[in-house]
Amino acid sequence: MRIVLVREIPEESSLLKCWNKLVLEMEHPEVFYTSQWALAIQSAFKSAFKPPPKPLLFLGYDANVLVGLACLSSDPGEQNVSFLAGTTADYCDFLSRPDRRAEFVEAVLKELRLLKLSNLVLANLPADSATADALPNSARKYGFHVYIRPAYLCPRVELGSGAERQVLKTTVTSKRQLRKCLRALEKRGAVTTTFLRTWPQIRAALPGFVDAHLARFQAVGRGSFLFAPERKFLLEELARRFTDTGIVTLTRLMVGDRPVAWSYGFQFHGTWSLYQTAFDISCADDSPGYCLLGRILIEACDTNTWQAVDLGLGSEEYKGWFANGRRETLHATVSTSAVHHLGAIARYRVASEVKNFPKLERTIQNARAKLGL
Repeated sequence: MRIVLVREIPEESSLLKCWNKLVLEMEHPEVFYTSQWALAIQSAFKSAFKPPPKPLLFLGYDANVLVGLACLSSDPGEQNVSFLAGTTADYCDFLSRPDRRAEFVEAVLKELRLLKLSNLVLANLPADSATADALPNSARKYGFHVYIRPAYLCPRVELGSGAERQVLKTTVTSKRQLRKCLRALEKRGAVTTTFLRTWPQIRAALPGFVDAHLARFQAVGRGSFLFAPERKFLLEELARRFTDTGIVTLTRLMVGDRPVAWSYGFQFHGTWSLYQTAFDISCADDSPGYCLLGRILIEACDTNTWQAVDLGLGSEEYKGWFANGRRETLHATVSTSAVHHLGAIARYRVASEVKNFPKLERTIQNARAKLGL
């Protein structure tokens, strides 16, 4: 396999077409793997950092056919390498057919060694990916130390067959708490659900969503994902790049003409991924976000397009009220330095202990959110 390194993601239609073809050959195709996602990150973060992260696009060719792609980035000093989408995507991975993953991972690690890039951090790597199995052997071959640990559990709602969908729909609609909250909202006005899929529609609705997201987290003393300007720009850029595809979907729960809950998500290859959610805190007692999730699940059950609704990173309690499955992600560190390797292990163990002290954990999480880490 021949590896070509590109230092900036090009807006080259033939490459982008081949890139997205590789996405569909993955075990679980994800919107986060697409060329549109990478280009949106490159645009959004280029103006946010001085200097910005440096893209490292590794292209694997068999003759002239693209068979592997790894979208990575390095820090300004080119000491640390990570997934370009590592801080924005629910899932990140090396792209190839599963049966060629080990070959491609090994080729990329060999190239990193030749470039003297010594530290590789792979966040949000799906545990069910062939990459997780390929990393240890390939890394050791080129003198890397590998440490792979659990990261997140992503709750999911598996929709199942037609009969199973109807059972799930009945279960959702019959939840006493959902009916109670919807009745409370209906006292304020007619409750409806709208699905915005075009860039002009989403552009008009985004400011309200962003304001609600910031207010929601500020009210509980936490940092919002959208605190940093580049994160807001990323949502705009994604909606622009996916316009007319129906992939980006901003779902709103309306009370009369007033939106009270939002879900910015993606409808891609059989999965409806709920990426960022927000609700009007003035209606918090009536749980509008919970009501919106119920409405989304009912819509998914009524549409044969979807096999699953992915509720995203994190294990918030409300997700467990609906979830009937989950998907695990991993965090992998690959380093030529034994000191760095042992440091990664120590940091994870300390972080695990911090979870026993919720106030300290929340303080650290808020600081990371504000710094965009």
